[in-house]
Amino acid sequence: MKTTPTRIPPRGDGGWPLTPRRRPRAVLWGAAGAVTAGFLVALEFAARHYGVRGPLTNQAREVVFAPDSGPLLYAGLALTMVVLTWRQRLVAAGAAVGLDVVLWLVRWAVGAEMNFGNGALWVVLGCAVVAVTRRTGGERTLLLKGVGLGLLLVAGHKTGDTWLLITSETRGVVLDPYVATADHALGDPSWLVGRFVHATEPVGGHLLHLVYGQLPLAAALVGLYQLRHVAADRRFPSHHLVRTFLVIGLLGPAVYLVFPVVGPVYAYGADGGAWAVAQLWPDVLPRLGIPHSVPFDEVTPRNCMPSLHTAWATTLFVHSRRGSRAVRFAGAFWLVATLTATLGFGYHYGADLIAGVVFALTVEAAMRASVRGWDRSGAVLVAHGTTVFAALLAAYRLLPVEMAEHPWAAGPLLVLATGSVVLGHVRTTRAWEREDAPAVPEPPKPAQPRPELV
Repeated sequence: MKTTPTRIPPRGDGGWPLTPRRRPRAVLWGAAGAVTAGFLVALEFAARHYGVRGPLTNQAREVVFAPDSGPLLYAGLALTMVVLTWRQRLVAAGAAVGLDVVLWLVRWAVGAEMNFGNGALWVVLGCAVVAVTRRTGGERTLLLKGVGLGLLLVAGHKTGDTWLLITSETRGVVLDPYVATADHALGDPSWLVGRFVHATEPVGGHLLHLVYGQLPLAAALVGLYQLRHVAADRRFPSHHLVRTFLVIGLLGPAVYLVFPVVGPVYAYGADGGAWAVAQLWPDVLPRLGIPHSVPFDEVTPRNCMPSLHTAWATTLFVHSRRGSRAVRFAGAFWLVATLTATLGFGYHYGADLIAGVVFALTVEAAMRASVRGWDRSGAVLVAHGTTVFAALLAAYRLLPVEMAEHPWAAGPLLVLATGSVVLGHVRTTRAWEREDAPAVPEPPKPAQPRPELV
C-alpha cells in the first residue's frame, strides 16, 4: 500500500505555521482596517482640538516636507519589500535612495530643512498605486498588505506622539508618589541603576541611548527576519512580531490616562524643574510618607505606567527565541539594555517594568489565540494576565504604604505574580506549538518475505 506523505506547511516566522487553522481572513482584515482607520481619524480630531497636527496630517506632510525620522521610513519600506522579488527590491531601494538624493539637493539649494526619508515613503505609496492598477486577485491583496504594514509602522510612531500629547493635556496631576512608595518593595531599582549609569558616563549612557531610541528599528529587523519567506510563499505568516508591536502601541497609552505617571527623573529629578516634588533622583531615596497626587506641567507626557519600552522589548525577546543564534542573542541583548536604560535614565520605576512585562505577554497571548482560534487555554492565559495586570495597578494605587513597610513580603509577591504570567505563557504557547505541529507520517514498514511453498 502506497503512503502519501503529509505536506508540512511552510513556515515564515521562525517556526509558526503560516496557516495553522483556516479563518475568514478577508473579514478579519477588513474589520482590522476599519478599526484602525477610525482610531486614526479620532486621534486626528483630538489633536486638532488641542491645536496641533494629528498622525494623519503629520504622515501626509512627510510626502513633501522633511520627515522627522528617516530611518523609520526606510524600515517601513523594508517591511513593504518583503512581498517583492529580489529584483523588485533592488529597483525599489534604488528609486528611494535616488529620490532622496534629488530632494536633498533641492532642499540644500533653497535653504529648506534638511532630512531624508521622503524617497522611501514615495516608493511605498508607489507600490500601493501599482497594486491597485497593475495587480489582481491574491497578488494585489499581498502587495497591499505589504504597503499597509510599512505605513502602519510609521503611523504607529505618529500615533504615539499624539497619545503623549493627550496625556499631558488631559491629566493635570500625576501619581508618581504612589509608585515611588510602592517601589520600595522592589528595592528602588531606578535609583540603584541610575547611579550605575551615571558612574559609567559617557560610554554607558551613549550606548543605552542608542539602544533605547532605536527600539522600533530593532523590531523592524526582527520582523524582517520573520517575514523573509513571504515573497516565496506568497502569503504572510499567521503571526509575527509587527502585529503585536503595533497593538501594544495602540492599547498601552490608554492605560496612561488611567494611571498618569511621569517618571523619577521628572518627579524627583532635575528634569522636572519647578514641578518636581524634590531634587532627589538618583542620589537620595525619597522618604516614606502618605502618598498623594501632585500637579505637573502640561508638556511632560504621562507615559510610565506601564513601561511600553519594556513591553516592546519583551515582545522582541519572545519572538527572537525562534530565530537563529544571532537573532536570539540580539533579542536578549535588547531586552537587558532596554530595561537598564529605562531605569538608569530615570524614565521608569521598577513597578512600571513589571507591569510592562505582564502587559506584553497578555497582549501577545491574545494575538496568538485570535489567530489559531480561541480555546480554553488561550482564554485562561489572557484572563490570568489581565487579572494580574489589574491587581498590580490596584496595589500601586491603594496599598503603596503597606508594600513599602513590608518589602520582604510585597517584593517577592510582585515577582511571583509576574513569574506566574511568564510561566503560564511559556507552558501554554509550547502546548499550542505541539498541537499545531504537522503530523509526521510514519515510514512504511518493509515488506515481509513471502513463505516458500514446500
